[in-house]
Amino acid sequence: MATMVLTVAGTALGGPIGGAIGALVGQRIDHELFAPKGRDGPRLTELAVQTSSYGSAIPWLFGRMRVAGTVIWSTDLIETQGRSGGGKGQPAATRYSYAASFAVLLSGRPIQAIGRIWADGRLVRGAAGDLKVKAGLRVHLGGEDQAVDPLIASAEGATPAYRGCAYLVFEDLPLGEFGNRVPSLSVEVIADAGAVAMRAIAGAFGAEADGSTVDGFAASGSVAGVLAVLAQVAGGRWTSDGAVMRLRGDATPLALDDAGATAAGGPAGMARGRQIAAPGRAALAVAVRHYDPARDYQAGVQRAGGPGASAEVVELPAALSAGAAKTLAGAMVARAGVERVRRSVTLGFAGLAVRPGMTVTLGGEAGRWQVLSVLVEGMAVRLTLAPVAFVPQVLTASSGRAAMAADDAVGATLLHVVELPSLEERRLDRPRVTVVACGTGAGWRRAALLWSADDGASWTPAGDSGAAGVIGTIERAPLAAPATLIDRAGVMIVRLARTGMVLAEADDAALDRGANLAWAGGELIQFGRAVSLGAGRWRLERLLRGRRGTESGVATTGAAFVMLDPERAVAIDLPMTALGGAVRVMASGVADPEPVEARTTINGLSVRPPAPVGLGWRQGVLRWVRRSRLGWTWSDRVDAPLAEEREEWRVTIIRANGDRRDLSSGTNSVAVDLAEGDRVEVRQRGTWTESLPAVLTMGEA
Repeated sequence: MATMVLTVAGTALGGPIGGAIGALVGQRIDHELFAPKGRDGPRLTELAVQTSSYGSAIPWLFGRMRVAGTVIWSTDLIETQGRSGGGKGQPAATRYSYAASFAVLLSGRPIQAIGRIWADGRLVRGAAGDLKVKAGLRVHLGGEDQAVDPLIASAEGATPAYRGCAYLVFEDLPLGEFGNRVPSLSVEVIADAGAVAMRAIAGAFGAEADGSTVDGFAASGSVAGVLAVLAQVAGGRWTSDGAVMRLRGDATPLALDDAGATAAGGPAGMARGRQIAAPGRAALAVAVRHYDPARDYQAGVQRAGGPGASAEVVELPAALSAGAAKTLAGAMVARAGVERVRRSVTLGFAGLAVRPGMTVTLGGEAGRWQVLSVLVEGMAVRLTLAPVAFVPQVLTASSGRAAMAADDAVGATLLHVVELPSLEERRLDRPRVTVVACGTGAGWRRAALLWSADDGASWTPAGDSGAAGVIGTIERAPLAAPATLIDRAGVMIVRLARTGMVLAEADDAALDRGANLAWAGGELIQFGRAVSLGAGRWRLERLLRGRRGTESGVATTGAAFVMLDPERAVAIDLPMTALGGAVRVMASGVADPEPVEARTTINGLSVRPPAPVGLGWRQGVLRWVRRSRLGWTWSDRVDAPLAEEREEWRVTIIRANGDRRDLSSGTNSVAVDLAEGDRVEVRQRGTWTESLPAVLTMGEA
């Protein structure tokens, strides 16, 4: 803006020459007012963003840090196909899953170990070293005798061992949960045990330093940039004796005497001058961006200084607590205020022994000064000094709230397999089993499934299980109750597999939509009320019994309790030859040393029609009411649809004397003479198998 104004004014007053002079003056003013801030050391984003570019800087890590690293090798995506479905009238579906193997370079110096690993912000390796994904992981610590990674060598042939550099290799990492792409990793690297001293960091670059410690530090870029950052943390300036750079914050000061000449031909003694910069030239507030261990090493910002003042932002690639970062920001503000004062001292040749960064005292004046520059001019030595700032008090600060990934143990896989009637408004034409799995730990996610219908002679992949389901055991079974009414008196107490599992309540409308449906030892049950009793125990009330025609099964104490959430259950369609046999299902989770197996007998519950109801005999005619595998929601308010190829019934009459007779009928009635003691069984003949019988014994109430 000043350039434009003064150019116009100069042109108006002095013509072209005046315009040029005005432009030069304006540019100088603009530079002073709007000068860009210099870069304060390495950026934090250089550690937070994973790259795979040639020429990327590899940081030297100290202490404990969280870094993204650089991808140095990877394979193409590894594709796996799986098929499901293909039953009568249903097309087969082909599923594709992908995995990848890749290597990530972490540090340009050796490390001791790695801790947690995040992938797209999700924890995939816990602090205990437990992987939460089914993949191989190898860590190369960067020793000078480091061997070549076998996977990289098998894929590439001749390959470097990257000795002196720490890197990790993921082998066959599943990508389904990351959008079928290689996720962005960040790794907690343990380069040194405990906090690291400034002396150790400076020593790695051939310098010497005193000062405090930090939890972690990432050195990248030029050596000068790294040393400048260390000086900011320590609150001093570097000095050199021609061989070694040193940073001594508490060094013994050098006393300057009043002897010598000020300049050629000048009076003897020590000439002094003083200059105080305007308040606006010093930083009134400083904001330090750092990695906060309390926030899983996410970036934090701590500010110190006057309210409303524009803060100078300092990016510090170090792991510091919130209090330490705020104390550092306060120290920077204090130093900026004190160092507004500049002293210039002119000495004789004795001043040649003074070097920038040294601490001195002035004869006749209190306080200590630090040498900013040394200038030899006119047979004299001119020193520019700044006061040594006081050590500020330790400040306290809060890290604030951070969204951190839970480091939950995965635990062993728990598996339950059951044959169920169709839970959808769709007829099943093949036997089906439903698989629900969970883990003993809250970190369990999924497990790979295999099934066999020939007693393990062959196994068929079934993809992954659903998300962790809710599985438990019935501790107290409810008493018998009809399936036609809400069981308000019945109570069922269950113990869930983990204390963190939760059951919810449901109103009548939600129950009508199928909420809170559970398999309870052979019976499908819904519940409207769930009360936590503590320690993973729940009391269930307002029960709906025998749902979808399962009233013949009875919940018993000790039987399995399995919540049937469509998002957490996986259905496996079986061949018709599986009817009457057993099906075995194996699940392999991340923490399972061996696959977990469950089995069930296929009795046809998934494909048979439900038993008829309302069986009665009057005036020589036996009548009953047909039920269907479909239409349980009764949305059209008319008769239940016929879910079989045709309506056909088998009526078995067992006389009191033991004689047995079978009748067939195409309707829900048949004319027959019955006497006291006779027993009647009515079964619907379905497309694949018969229903369970409805039973009537003459003479019984």
